[in-house]
This record gives sequence, structure tokens and C-alpha cells, in this order.
Amino acid sequence: MKTPDAIAAAVAALRSGGVIAYPTEAVYGLGCDPSDEQAVARLFALKQRPPEHGVLLIAASFVQVEKYIGAAPAAAIARARATWPGPHTWVFPRSAATPSWLAGTHSGIALRVTAHAQAAELCRAFGGALVSTSANRHGAEPARSYAEVRAAFGGELAYILEGDTGGLVRPTPIRDAVSGAQLRI
Repeated sequence: MKTPDAIAAAVAALRSGGVIAYPTEAVYGLGCDPSDEQAVARLFALKQRPPEHGVLLIAASFVQVEKYIGAAPAAAIARARATWPGPHTWVFPRSAATPSWLAGTHSGIALRVTAHAQAAELCRAFGGALVSTSANRHGAEPARSYAEVRAAFGGELAYILEGDTGGLVRPTPIRDAVSGAQLRI
């Protein structure tokens, strides 16, 4: 399927409450509409991951994630924006507009403005941020290709967007936006 048609099919699956897979900077991600609690619950069930762990969101622009950011110093926002778009995930205090099912037991929300062209195109076409978590069962190695996603999930996903990952060897680093502390290398 050509990319514009594939993006349209992925967006249609998202809008109908589906969980999809798509390439990101290092691995394939599983994603869904962050405002759809049932879709997020399906995502956790597919991953066999406890919802207390929470998920991160990716977006094509800062505008798509700013509503999720609560009270954060201007320096924290500037720190993150200096690395975006790019393969950097930042945890911010979450706003009241952030649904609790996204953050799990955490007081913050992990956000990334992606530089991965296809993932960014997907977010633009969807019109907002998307849930993004590695495409794997909890504790298993993340899928790095369309074929690996198909092997891991078979027909359980609403759609798999075929494409190349960004070539990073490891998932994106995660840092605390307020303190700058490294949370995942």
C-alpha cells in the first residue's frame, strides 16, 4: 500500500478505536488514540503489561503535546523543546487534561516530538498525539520490523503501518524535564 493510503488506513483504524503498530526511531511501536480509554486498555491487554506502568505519547509538534503538560518551569519546557523534534522522551508533570489511564501510577507523563518522518506524518494525519509503547509482549524484545510485529501479534492489531525504523540501536532515552535526570539510557 502506498504511504498516503497506508497512513489513511492507519488513521481510520485509530479513529475506530483500534490498536495499531508503526515504526519509530528504534523499534516498532504500538499505538492508539490517547483519549480512548478502551483502546488504551486493549493496548495494555495486547502487551500483557500492567496499566500501572503508563505509556508515553508521541507527536509531530509541540502543539500536539502541550495540553498534557502541567505546571512546569519554563526552563523544563525549553530543555525539551531544544531536543525536539528528535529521539528524546521527556517526563513532565501531567496536566488535569491528561487522562489517568495514560500515566498509570506516575504523577508525570512521558512525551516525545518525533523526528521519525513516518511517525510524524501519522500524528499529523491523526491530528494529535498518539500512545507509543514498544511493540512486544511485556518482557519480550521489541519488534524492529513489520515481519516481527506480524510474528508477535498476528491478526490481533487493527493495522500495521509498514515502514523502516529510524535506525537507533536502543529505544529513546527518557529524562525528567524538570530536573534533567536520566530515567532511561
